[in-house]
Amino acid sequence: MKKNILLAIICVLFAWAIYDFYANEKQQLSVSEDISPKQNQANVEQNELAVGLQVGDIAPDFQLTTIDGESVVLSEYRGQRVMLNFWATWCPPCRAEMPDMERFYQEHDVTILAVNLTQTEESIEDIRQFVEDYNLTFMIPLDEENPSVSSTYEIRPIPTTFMIDSKGVIQQKSYGALNYEQMVHALNQMN
Repeated sequence: MKKNILLAIICVLFAWAIYDFYANEKQQLSVSEDISPKQNQANVEQNELAVGLQVGDIAPDFQLTTIDGESVVLSEYRGQRVMLNFWATWCPPCRAEMPDMERFYQEHDVTILAVNLTQTEESIEDIRQFVEDYNLTFMIPLDEENPSVSSTYEIRPIPTTFMIDSKGVIQQKSYGALNYEQMVHALNQMN
């Protein structure tokens, strides 16, 4: 009898631990989080936007150098809609989304900052070859510094994408590769 009660208690505790783990993961790593235009307008009107990584926060500013040697400062793109993507050449899902990202860039009014996790690459030449192979024309900032921008943005799975509106507010964040239709949908939800 005592064994059955002990076993039941252990099962309940185990089930609770699994539930708690997944509940926390869902809060922290939702596949796609959106903010409604009404919520965003209320936040902007209150002028209480915080810098952070959650939908509705001002995206943290950074300065990086592109593969072409140009300086990129995120805050200088205020007034434009920005797709901020973190990726690496060795990442299969990153490779899968690049053709759609280039098409999206060519067909829509959006700035793409595709931040390469340069510290994870074997060489800059691998990145140059990748850009050439995929005929990429959008900006490729290199995340080489320590601490890195990817640390600031707490990038864990790659690719990770932040859709940032013209006021610098994160409107959506997505984990994993996006296809063209998902990119267009996210853009259409922003101001």
